[in-house]
Amino acid sequence: MKVVIAGGGSVGTSIALDLMDRHHEVTLMEHNVMTAERLKSMLPGVSVMAADACEYASLAAADVRSAEVMIAATGDDEDNLVISWLSKQEFGVPRVISRINNARNEWLFNESWGVDVSVSTPALITSLVDEAVEVGSIIQLMTLAHGRMRLIEVTLDSNAPAVVENLTLDDLRLPDSLRVVAVVRNEQPLVPTGTMHFLEQDHVVLMARTDATEDCTSAFVG
Repeated sequence: MKVVIAGGGSVGTSIALDLMDRHHEVTLMEHNVMTAERLKSMLPGVSVMAADACEYASLAAADVRSAEVMIAATGDDEDNLVISWLSKQEFGVPRVISRINNARNEWLFNESWGVDVSVSTPALITSLVDEAVEVGSIIQLMTLAHGRMRLIEVTLDSNAPAVVENLTLDDLRLPDSLRVVAVVRNEQPLVPTGTMHFLEQDHVVLMARTDATEDCTSAFVG
């Protein structure tokens, strides 16, 4: 798969290394010439370009039109939005992933700016902090499908309806807007089945439509 990454900082470099190890064709765009030259020696399996990914000509030179994925990973949210919009609207990249640096800007990273998936490092870290202290609360991990879907996690407490009533997944009769995708129990990931019962301290990971919070609460929050 051909992947283009905009931004040669620590985030973009780490992604490039990982994708290279997974045998993808990776192009990394970095606007700072000196940084780009340094990255060329650090990443021999990656095509590194000294170019500004916010400019149409630079994206054309990187042959972004042939990429399956564009990753806007710069440290500037405005740049990431511009890169995402150009990649989607002008070059038709099928999947655009964008980094969010300031959680306050998260509302901007949606379909109108060409973003298919947004990743907010500050929001993710906050959710991990919440997870450590808020058993029985719904924690948002990620938004998907242009903000219409969410990946969420609930750590079950002793008052959770699924625990109190000893219900199986089938018993819960969850609506189509809500799906259990994984359960982590005693640090082991489990594939959910219809006959699975839920226990206190289970970490339940769900894919939910943005309007399905009430359904999640009724099943997993006491």
